[in-house]
Amino acid sequence: MAAQPKRSRRRTPLPGYKVRGSKTGRPIMALLDLMSRRWLLRIVWELRAGPLKFRALQAASGELSPTLLNRRLKELRDAGLVDLSPDGYHWTDLGRTFGVAIQPLSAWAEKWADAVRGRSA
Repeated sequence: MAAQPKRSRRRTPLPGYKVRGSKTGRPIMALLDLMSRRWLLRIVWELRAGPLKFRALQAASGELSPTLLNRRLKELRDAGLVDLSPDGYHWTDLGRTFGVAIQPLSAWAEKWADAVRGRSA
């Protein structure tokens, strides 16, 4: 009988550790690696208005599978951006600063969308 191949466990991208695009784990590369994970930005977006319990977050996020939602929440918790309280999952203080940091990117994306649609920005 052939030996089973070892499963590759993808750990949470964190600054200072090898991540996609950076052998040294530059902070921006770790952040981009983390945020590029499937469904992760949607989860972050849905938590912007306040805490959500697991089922409510799952419904708000487009009914993604519970397995994937659990995995992404674990990654966000490992990264220190999300925590769990009796009220549900919510941004940590650090997570809130991330929300503030991406607001200019959101504004730029709106200008970009207008330009792509042919309207003046």
